[in-house]
Amino acid sequence: MQRLIPSLSTLYLDKPLKAHTLMQAIARANRVHEGKNNGLIVDYCGILKNLRKALATFAGAGDTGHGDVADETDPARPEEELLADLSEAIAFVRVFLEERDASLNDIRDKTGFHRNAAIVAAKEAANENDETRKRFEVMCREVFKKFKACLNVQGVNAHRADYDAINVVYKSLQQDREQADISDIIRQLHEVVDNAVGVREQADNANNGVYDISKIDFDRLRQEFERSPARRTTVQNLKTAIEARLQRLLARNPLRTDFQQHFEKIVAEYNHEKDRVTIEQTFEALLTFEQLLEDEERRSVREGLDEESLAIFDLLRKPDLNAGEIKKIKAVAVELLARLKAEKLKIDHWRDKETSRDAVLITIRDYLWSDDTGLPVEAYTEEDVNEKAEDVFRHIYRAYPELPSPIYSSSIV
Repeated sequence: MQRLIPSLSTLYLDKPLKAHTLMQAIARANRVHEGKNNGLIVDYCGILKNLRKALATFAGAGDTGHGDVADETDPARPEEELLADLSEAIAFVRVFLEERDASLNDIRDKTGFHRNAAIVAAKEAANENDETRKRFEVMCREVFKKFKACLNVQGVNAHRADYDAINVVYKSLQQDREQADISDIIRQLHEVVDNAVGVREQADNANNGVYDISKIDFDRLRQEFERSPARRTTVQNLKTAIEARLQRLLARNPLRTDFQQHFEKIVAEYNHEKDRVTIEQTFEALLTFEQLLEDEERRSVREGLDEESLAIFDLLRKPDLNAGEIKKIKAVAVELLARLKAEKLKIDHWRDKETSRDAVLITIRDYLWSDDTGLPVEAYTEEDVNEKAEDVFRHIYRAYPELPSPIYSSSIV
């Protein structure tokens, strides 16, 4: 089993290191990790000369023939170059925003409502489509990385206000992604109209909980969306919230791939054309798709099953079955899953042992083939039973590494 090593971002050196020991220590701080741009080496003992020699030896570069290491292996770049890199990275962000009618200077210099409006405009610029969102975030991370490299450089504070302004927009985008929720998005849209009409007192017994999608006034919601100064951001957040919910539904039932294809088509059309009409059409398409997901999530109730049994039922079902056969298959799904949970799936790390895996597959196949407990004989051939047993086993293997299943124990937002 692969050993997980914690991320190390900052390394403090308080004793002299040389050669491969020094390279190994620095490489440890520079290991790639999610959310990490680079490592930071804090040198208390002056190992720069040793580092140059180590880089010459282990980085595949020789010296200049005069006892000096080639420039490309020198880890200490002149301070003016570091500041120039930082200034250039900030300029890229500034130009990106200005080309899309947003202003980094307004975020930096203005206050109150005007600053908030400038932040909204910057997020709208970044959310033009998925590609611009990714590009903007990459440019922001470059600013953060280069600013960090200049922390001890005299003159870095001249760029701090720009850095802070970029950081505000970047963090707001990340917060949108982390907290994206369909109910919150709809509530924010309602507030657009409420604020436009005027302040009104909220009743003490007002319900601030989750919105019931089935009770939304879509005509009013459409009007609210048209008034919103952040349509692109609203669509991006709605897309993110729906995508998260879709992934949870797909994890619980492998036969929901049609929903994935439908969602990908909506996103592809949105990213291909970004005019005003397309944005509004995408917003409506996403809301309609959210209703489909809501309906699919409630299908287990209509079928008289829970989500876990519904997945087994869907895997066992065939077209053109009569009502009696469907009723029989539902019972098979519930009882088979109960037997697996009571017996074979209780074994610790059952997926790691060949005998345990074989026992689960045999239990499934025997249960489905049995005249007493299995699938309707008139509707399923031996080939059908073997195929369905394999399908159910693959699902069980993926969804039940342990009990209770981590997939079904998580809540769907």
